[in-house]
Amino acid sequence: MSRLRVFMVAGEASGDLLAREVVEAIRLKADDVEFAGIGGRELASVGIQSPFDISPLSILGFAEGIRAYGTVVKLADAAADAIVAFRPDAVVLVDSWGFMLRVAQRVRARAPDIKLIKLIGPQVWATRPGRAKTLSATVDYLLCMHDMEVPYYEPFGLPTTVIGNPALSRNTPGDGQKFRAARGMGAGDKICLVLPGSRRSELSKVAPALIAAAKRVADEVPGLRIVISPAGNMKEAFDTAFPDVSSWAEVLHAPEERYDAMAAADLALACSGTVTSELAMQGTPMIVAYRTGWLTWALARGLLYKKQHITLLNIVSDDQEIVPEFVQTKQKPEMIAETAIKWLKDPQLLEKQKQAQGEALARMQGDGHSSADIAADTILSVARGQTVLPQE
Repeated sequence: MSRLRVFMVAGEASGDLLAREVVEAIRLKADDVEFAGIGGRELASVGIQSPFDISPLSILGFAEGIRAYGTVVKLADAAADAIVAFRPDAVVLVDSWGFMLRVAQRVRARAPDIKLIKLIGPQVWATRPGRAKTLSATVDYLLCMHDMEVPYYEPFGLPTTVIGNPALSRNTPGDGQKFRAARGMGAGDKICLVLPGSRRSELSKVAPALIAAAKRVADEVPGLRIVISPAGNMKEAFDTAFPDVSSWAEVLHAPEERYDAMAAADLALACSGTVTSELAMQGTPMIVAYRTGWLTWALARGLLYKKQHITLLNIVSDDQEIVPEFVQTKQKPEMIAETAIKWLKDPQLLEKQKQAQGEALARMQGDGHSSADIAADTILSVARGQTVLPQE
């Protein structure tokens, strides 16, 4: 019996992590699968070496995407070449809408027999519902996060399975006491955790405001410890961009301590993204910041984005601001710091914020199945040409 061949494609840090989790889940379920792929450190950690560097794909926004268009096209061509050469039964395209669409179109044109599976769909419920039609005409199957996405694809006949939010499936409780003990800190010592983003564009547009806010907070709250945790793919770039922060903050370069740091922190200042759900799972009160190019923002607000907020915890709370958001012109260090200082000086406010986030998180919780497990079962069925069975 021939081995099943699956090709994974991940273009960003969050997608790379999810791709690795899915590969591990598939290997637990089947021993006849051969993998190849394109990704970063996470896929490399399970033996899947990328033929090229994916870091140029960490692009933020419409205008930034236009400037990098040539690079994206070249990488999409290279990805299609690698996929067709491997001759997989199925390709799993993880997140990264624009890049994955181009890869899918190229593979479809050259090898229409290869099954294309999109893992995590575009946010059609928030912006550009027309993407549902585009995706349906390009891939064979969609694995999406939310039940609310399914109706967008039903008119176009794209088979869809809801896997839930992968961040919620991880749900690895951090050991806050261990983190504090390793640094000689007691339960009464305060920690402010800074999570500056996982894209190069976020490092330039969001991280400076978060770090400046953290410095203001440190100067105002006696004894406060600042811990900055760059994403794994941004460590070197962060150190280059912010060489002096280690003089007043601890820069965390141990990925295995990331959840421990979240659990230990009294407050987090975070770039909007998957990390906000992870913080909520650790019970960490948070303040969120975000900024993109002015053209991208103008187009999004004027034509594309239909929600008032960008943080998922807020969106699922009837688009109400459960988590404070400092976005675009509001992303000012002094404004972020003002809220942070107020909270850190009043434990009741921190507890109230933790409770509000917990209630929002409860709305997002799925049925207990791991997102990676659901995705793995579906991918195996699609790759083998079998009927996809619902989770029990």
